[in-house]
Amino acid sequence: MRNLVLQEPETRITGDVTGSLSYAWQRVRVPVIVPLLSIAIYLCVGMSIMLFVERVYMAIVIIYVKLLGKKRYTKYKLEALKEDLEHNKSYPMVLIQIPMYNEKEVYKLSIGATCGLSWPLDRFIVQVLDDSTNEVLRALVELECQKWIEKGVNVKYETRNNRNGYKAGALREGLQKQYVKDCEFSVIFDADFQPDKDFLSRTIPYLLENPELGLVQARWKFVNADECLMTRLQEMSLDYHFSIEQEVGSSTYSFFGFNGTAGVWRIEAVNDAGGWKDRTTVEDMDLAVRASLKGWKFLFVGDLAVKNELPSTFKAYRYQQHRWSCGPANLFRKMTKEIIFCEKVSIWKKFHVIYAFFFVRKIVAHWVTFFFYCVIIPASILVPEVHLPKPIAIYIPATITILNTVCTPRSMHLLVFWILFENVMSLHRSKAAIIGLLEANRVNEWVVTEKLGNTSKQKGNVKASKKPQSQIGERIHVLELIMGMFMLHCAIYNLLFGKDHFFVYLLLQAGAFFIIGFGHVGTFVSN
Repeated sequence: MRNLVLQEPETRITGDVTGSLSYAWQRVRVPVIVPLLSIAIYLCVGMSIMLFVERVYMAIVIIYVKLLGKKRYTKYKLEALKEDLEHNKSYPMVLIQIPMYNEKEVYKLSIGATCGLSWPLDRFIVQVLDDSTNEVLRALVELECQKWIEKGVNVKYETRNNRNGYKAGALREGLQKQYVKDCEFSVIFDADFQPDKDFLSRTIPYLLENPELGLVQARWKFVNADECLMTRLQEMSLDYHFSIEQEVGSSTYSFFGFNGTAGVWRIEAVNDAGGWKDRTTVEDMDLAVRASLKGWKFLFVGDLAVKNELPSTFKAYRYQQHRWSCGPANLFRKMTKEIIFCEKVSIWKKFHVIYAFFFVRKIVAHWVTFFFYCVIIPASILVPEVHLPKPIAIYIPATITILNTVCTPRSMHLLVFWILFENVMSLHRSKAAIIGLLEANRVNEWVVTEKLGNTSKQKGNVKASKKPQSQIGERIHVLELIMGMFMLHCAIYNLLFGKDHFFVYLLLQAGAFFIIGFGHVGTFVSN
């Protein structure tokens, strides 16, 4: 009794709370947590196998394509087609669209590179679709257009009083202009894209040779891949997308998702598919799927690259990934029924589009990465009654990772960083995919990816002393910090009580969440 009286009240309360939580955990762990966690593991194992099979299938196809020289675009005799085009002087009329929105740092790059293309000046129109809200910037863009007009280039500077439909709305209204009726093809470049002079002569001949082609897509080349670690890791992911996913789609089903830029559309195909629609944030993918259902074929030209800029700030990259993950999931919800009942394509192509293109690559890939490797596996460490199949948890992701990184040999030494970074980003991608499927808040959020051009190199890093308070607010990311705390807790538990070495992975992954949570990733430009 004397000890109880002398005991500090705070100590007794803390002990009571801790004991109550421990008791509650013991009561619910076996009857509730274990069955739920076991079901989650089986679901994640199933999705992991689906993703593994899809990755291995694409690896087999790409090996076959490369070893036997079966890339679809190599079947065309491009040089002969170019010679015939030059000999007959039968250049088709081409519309080049450059949509932009407050692109202060890069507008000169795309306009200059596009106006300098090697194509008869009277056979192409450069259409600058400027939705900028900054009147000073609008004047500068118009002045740049006027400069090229004086050099003999047919440049049309188009503005709108609103941003209805965002990029899709601008492109749609651009095609409705009277001077476009004579154009046969439409080329699209985002404001930071800089095509080489021979871009048109290396794409248009394919469309002239094969009237069934609706789209020719080039790959991207990143001018700022070496700017920071985050851009190097982005390069690894996008190299896989172009070298494997786009190439496999082109070589097998003549279908892949349009990348929204660095592509040439047959205007007839665009109109046949119903034109540009703004019902999702991936208007490019929407148009590609609808055109494919109409029977149009696509061609990916893997040896033609267009220079562009990767987002180098985490804020810009996070917004971009939200759009790229939410949009496809939302489009999947809207178009599944339309794809199933389409009569113009084979059942195998329907299966490819619904299962492989949408479900596995756009949804399962995100969910497996986040829920399995960042939630279920760490949680299973806290519940030893749950059996975690280690071959599925270790060997399958290892294989998938190796297949992803083979496309960028120069960055193989960054493999571990890439895994940790992709796991962190899967948090945002999974959340965005769920928002898209449920059409929840932010489903139609459109934030233009910020481009820095060369200004980040010229200005250097913004000094922290200028705005220390705002910088701290901009840098902190709460979700990442919460995940870091969770994984750190699981790592310490595994280190103290576990019989395996999962704590090594958990500590590294927790560190990645903390680093990104405190904003120490990418370049940083204060608002």
